[in-house]
Amino acid sequence: MKICIYGAGAIGGYMAVQLAEAGADVCAIARGEHLKAMQKNGLTLLIDGKEKNVNIPASDNPADFGPQDYVICALKAHQSHENAKKFAPLLGPDTAMVTAMNGIPWWYFYKEGSQFEGRHLESVDPGGMQWKHIGPQRAIGCVVDPATEVIAPGVIEHHEFNRFIIGEPDGSQSERITRLADIFKKAGFDAPIRDAIRWNVWLKLWGNVCFNPISALTHTTLDRITQGPLRELCIKAMTETRAVTGSLGVNIPEEMMIRRLDVAGTAVGHKMSMLQDIERHRSLEIDALVTAVQELGRLTGVPTPTVDVLLILVQELGRKEGLYE
Repeated sequence: MKICIYGAGAIGGYMAVQLAEAGADVCAIARGEHLKAMQKNGLTLLIDGKEKNVNIPASDNPADFGPQDYVICALKAHQSHENAKKFAPLLGPDTAMVTAMNGIPWWYFYKEGSQFEGRHLESVDPGGMQWKHIGPQRAIGCVVDPATEVIAPGVIEHHEFNRFIIGEPDGSQSERITRLADIFKKAGFDAPIRDAIRWNVWLKLWGNVCFNPISALTHTTLDRITQGPLRELCIKAMTETRAVTGSLGVNIPEEMMIRRLDVAGTAVGHKMSMLQDIERHRSLEIDALVTAVQELGRLTGVPTPTVDVLLILVQELGRKEGLYE
């Protein structure tokens, strides 16, 4: 099985090592010092008190590799959009694209079954670039749970969790998703197949829509965000997001919101990805996590005043720091 990890950073690097050890023919797209270290010393994963190292082909040019069975995109959503045309050398007639990214996916309205069927979202796919150049028929949804970190060029540390929830946009149990689940399990991942992957996408987004911008704006860790006045702010944003979710026919019980907050509150000292990006001066992933909720709210006529304020503030912060256009 030929698998290209497009974006072999924290999550992608973790997947690359585990999949290579499981016997998959893995190659990786990376960049900068991380890529140079991979090419010189291989890719190292620190996990469960052990050190694993694999030597896999790595490049910053997809043209160095041929068509794959699966391309696992582990980029941020806006980076995936920027690279839409660059995926082409990796895409054969039957290549599947596994979108291992946070937020609302660019293929959301493919085989979704509502009045918005076939619509692309400007917030995550301006101009429909991914829709056109990758094709929604290739997409397999993937909700990422593991916590990992690049601690040095070419070195990934796994902190906790191993679950990658996967699902076809139409909910089918296709041969390609069954094969993907099998190799994921061989790699040591928990890889349940869901027939309603959008449910899982939304449940994770309920947290990201507020935890991430609040963390960036306040430089506060997750345990503090889920307590006191900031918790109330989260509940308001989550309630609005839940209303948008329901307007699109995805029904998640309200008690899941409190459960989401309570579980998040146990992560003492944890910095959300957007805060980490602020501290490391990396581009901010705002649109797939926050702007998309606003866009979908406007599309369905659901007001999102709290989300709107958080969005205005974090966008302005991103522009001020030169991390968001």
